[in-house]
Amino acid sequence: MNCFHREELLIAFQRIRNFVQHTPILTSHILNEMSENYLFLKAENLQRTGSFKIRGAYNMTKKNFDNERIKSVATHSSGNHAQALAFCAKELGLKSYIIMPKDAPTIKKTATESYGGLITECTPMLESREKMLNEILEEKKATFIPPYDHKHIITGQATVAMEMIDDVDSLDSIVVPIGGGGLISGSALATHYFCKKIKIIGAEPEKADDAYRSFASGSLQGLSKPAKTIADGLKAQLSPLTFSIIQKHVYDIIRVSEQDIINAMYTLWERCKLIVEPSGAVPIAAAFKMKNTKTKKRIGIVLSGGNVDIKYPWFDKLSLKSFFRV
Repeated sequence: MNCFHREELLIAFQRIRNFVQHTPILTSHILNEMSENYLFLKAENLQRTGSFKIRGAYNMTKKNFDNERIKSVATHSSGNHAQALAFCAKELGLKSYIIMPKDAPTIKKTATESYGGLITECTPMLESREKMLNEILEEKKATFIPPYDHKHIITGQATVAMEMIDDVDSLDSIVVPIGGGGLISGSALATHYFCKKIKIIGAEPEKADDAYRSFASGSLQGLSKPAKTIADGLKAQLSPLTFSIIQKHVYDIIRVSEQDIINAMYTLWERCKLIVEPSGAVPIAAAFKMKNTKTKKRIGIVLSGGNVDIKYPWFDKLSLKSFFRV
């Protein structure tokens, strides 16, 4: 299990508990009817910096700060991890250097800068991100805090599911969005150690489905070119570490279309009054595909973030014709 231990998840929970929000579980009669199940929404869109990412970012940064007295941190991110790390660094009195793709949402760039993050833009390719990051790490002598591919990030993200297990009785499953796999890996480890009967189900855009294909084939699959999905936070690809956890502890992965994501996002906005970004709406879109079971299931949904940019080009072009046909 890549040397993950139950105690590490508990330590991470204690380390971050007074820094992050214990976000609420929300329910909706309308969503229950639409999904034909009982849904319990973990509102990480209401988290500090607007997403779950602060959990892993703070867990790893604080651990390094306490143990090594680091003075600066650096990362590459399309947005939510960038904001989270910049905020954590500011709170700890550290400098933060952030590599962001040029096409990252403006709202996420602006927020990162407002937290003191020093942004360097790059082309939207992993190779470009890593090259520029390595230059920054060498020049600034900063400590790398990765978006997802590290055990301290994963154990920090595990606290989302740990809170859900405490807050909701008798969950049958938890649906989690998949980008690089840090959140779903942490969620899977949390249920493995603290409630094995809960099934972890991944949700992924069809246009960024490397996790689905990897899970189905049994071998790590990549994307031949940058994913073109409105779920910008889910464009990252699995790492060998996150894939190994997914293989062992994830029950299933469901793909959703771009229109599915739009419908789910608008349902949350219009009917539930919840502002959720496209990546955070992906699990709702997947839940709407989990119908027609003999008995209604109790399904946890991780609304992973709420940092939506309403000035994005796609926003004005959205069609509501299929809004209630999810």
